[in-house]
Amino acid sequence: MLLLICVAISLIIANSPAKHSFVNFLQTQIGFAPINYSILAWINDALMAIFFLLVGLEIKRELVAGELSSIKSAALPVIAALGGMLVPAGIYFLINRNQPTAAGWGIPMATDIAFALAIIAMLGKNVPPSLKIFLAALAIVDDLGAILVIALFYTNQIHFQYLAISAGILLLLGLLNYFGVKRLVFYLIPGVLLWYCIHHSGIHATIAGVLLAFTIPTNSSTKQSPLEKLEHSLTTPVNYLIMPLFALANTNITFQSQMLGGLLSPLGLGIVIGLLLGKTIGVSLFSWLAVKLKWAALPTGAGWKHILGLGMLAGIGFTMSIFIALLSFNQATHVAEAKFAILTASVLSGVLGYVFLKGVKRS
Repeated sequence: MLLLICVAISLIIANSPAKHSFVNFLQTQIGFAPINYSILAWINDALMAIFFLLVGLEIKRELVAGELSSIKSAALPVIAALGGMLVPAGIYFLINRNQPTAAGWGIPMATDIAFALAIIAMLGKNVPPSLKIFLAALAIVDDLGAILVIALFYTNQIHFQYLAISAGILLLLGLLNYFGVKRLVFYLIPGVLLWYCIHHSGIHATIAGVLLAFTIPTNSSTKQSPLEKLEHSLTTPVNYLIMPLFALANTNITFQSQMLGGLLSPLGLGIVIGLLLGKTIGVSLFSWLAVKLKWAALPTGAGWKHILGLGMLAGIGFTMSIFIALLSFNQATHVAEAKFAILTASVLSGVLGYVFLKGVKRS
């Protein structure tokens, strides 16, 4: 609800006389040399690094003792997530091939964990509990894929001296983990330096959050580990501050009459078809292949209609899709058109997925 409220506020401001003041506010510089950035940059580069730190912690926990800890348990969500990334990216690429917007192929690959899980939680007993776990695991793998795509394909010019320093800091963090250092302060302070060096290396600064997460100590026992302690500490500020701020700062779409026509442009079609149909087809088809080839089994109590509906919910790309759109384009018109297409596709995916899964119980 908070995310939706922030999206609504951002859209209202962007379509009011206050829009220019809001943009100017976001461009206000805060900080001191050598870390003097605009408010928007602090949100997108620094606060989102904390978001990615939390995502990285969740991925590592699932790899150590969760849904991704064994080949058998991880097979279906991993294969489904792979389909949910490859098919939408392929659809976008085919539609935008040789177009100025071809760089946005990563936009429809993403699934918004918060919105997708919120909708499946609203369905309650209409869906089996195993389906919620499956969606969570799929979304986590999806996020890992998006992180790799950002790191490999959406980077600026590489500055190898900063990259070398980053590697040294990572080595230090790895040694701290190896020698059993448990106090989080010894990881977080070098983590800030890691963020600074990654930021200046040309690789997007948010990747520092994921790299830091994989060095935090954890365990497979019931005793709370430093990783779980940090994850619990970050969940509230990320969910109730960082993600709403990101939505508030980046959903500011000024609606124009030509925007509806923009949905029929290669950019708009690539995003809408990629998220709305590509995700559904990719998740469902790859899941079917995995089960038919006996590489995996369906979640307990779930049928193929549930997987189809879950594929629809995976088309909610909102936060991560907008983030990749910001990295994909330099032209403001392309960014605005991409945001509108993402918003349209995400709303349609969420509504269709909810209605479809709601009806499965009665069928």
